[in-house]
Amino acid sequence: MLRISALALAVCATAMLVAGAARADDKTFTVWWFDNPGSAEGNTWTTALDDFKASHPGVTVKFEQKSFNQLEQTGAMILNSDQVPDVLEYNKGNATTGLVASQGLLTPLDDVVKQRGWDKTLTDGDLVLSRYDQKGVFGSGPIYGIAVSGEFVSVFYNEDMFAANNLKVPTSFDEFVSVMDAFKQKGVTPLAFAAADPEPALGTLVNTQIDETWFRNYQALKAPLDPAPYLFAGKTITDWLAKGYVPKDASGLKDDDATNLFVSGKSPMYIGGTWKLGTFESSIKDFKWSQFIMPTKQYSTGSTGNLWIVPKGAKNKDLAYDFIGITLSPKIQTALANNGAIAIAADPTTITNPVGQRQAALFDQIAKRNGLGFYLNWPVPGFYDQLHQKLTGLTAGSLTAEQFTDQIKKFYDDAQASQ
Repeated sequence: MLRISALALAVCATAMLVAGAARADDKTFTVWWFDNPGSAEGNTWTTALDDFKASHPGVTVKFEQKSFNQLEQTGAMILNSDQVPDVLEYNKGNATTGLVASQGLLTPLDDVVKQRGWDKTLTDGDLVLSRYDQKGVFGSGPIYGIAVSGEFVSVFYNEDMFAANNLKVPTSFDEFVSVMDAFKQKGVTPLAFAAADPEPALGTLVNTQIDETWFRNYQALKAPLDPAPYLFAGKTITDWLAKGYVPKDASGLKDDDATNLFVSGKSPMYIGGTWKLGTFESSIKDFKWSQFIMPTKQYSTGSTGNLWIVPKGAKNKDLAYDFIGITLSPKIQTALANNGAIAIAADPTTITNPVGQRQAALFDQIAKRNGLGFYLNWPVPGFYDQLHQKLTGLTAGSLTAEQFTDQIKKFYDDAQASQ
């Protein structure tokens, strides 16, 4: 009887699994991301989604391409609706993931991380920007998102133009300015720059002036804003505009416009993030290009990558976890690195792409000096739009460097005082 009962139980369990599979076959899995098609990340997530489809043959997959700004501006509203995807890419930081986590709009992932063995792949450092407390401040609390990549901001440069003008990679900020001046003397606008994306260039300039105390106070809203680094950045951008180091119409340019100035060979330098690598690899055919880290006291803008988050209202959370797991798999991590991005868990011996190898080396250079400086907009919800508006005003000439700084300080200080 025991054998018969065991057999009956096994048959019953099998029937339940088949029924479960049939129900899974009827499911629709919805995933969103904002990495551009052709970028290292966009290409890799497409491969991961192909793997998901192959391993879930009965599931209908619905992918939607979003934009960074779209989710930055409307993410909280979308996540508070009944139209949420099962998993989506979302910007990390207090003002974004922290905000929606504090509003109860995300699924805590601590149990999933343990059950799926991701805690064996991800270090505590990898999860710093995945954890948010009740106020939405990063660094502690439940896990609300999973980063599977890293990123940092560097100066992309045209090696051929540097060589033709006998210029070397600068090792100090003054040398960087001297390189720009040398190009300008030849009639070339040296730096592709657009006010529409405030983070890369503005953040890089701020980082040339900050120390650990400023960084920790700023990111954690521990004190009113010390405005000196912002004032330096504002005065520097104003000076660069006057000298023709950046496009005179920078206030009206989008980031794609600045990217095109670099890709077309019209400007020899562009300050941007590693999310541009796939675009540069696929688009630049007529010259050699590389990167260097802007010389700073300690910090360079960077972090672990954007997060895969699972909305509280997601209908198929297990499928979301399956997809995240695929993006953490050795195959996809290696593909991410060989597509030119920073894979958070790739085996270095599997990286064959020179661009991917360079990213690993530069990221290691920043990490060794504990220099990941995060992003300027993170501490305060709505700060990204404020920085965009003020930088546009500064480059258009409607704000002085002092007014630019004062208005940023007021926005920050109001938020800091309300903590």
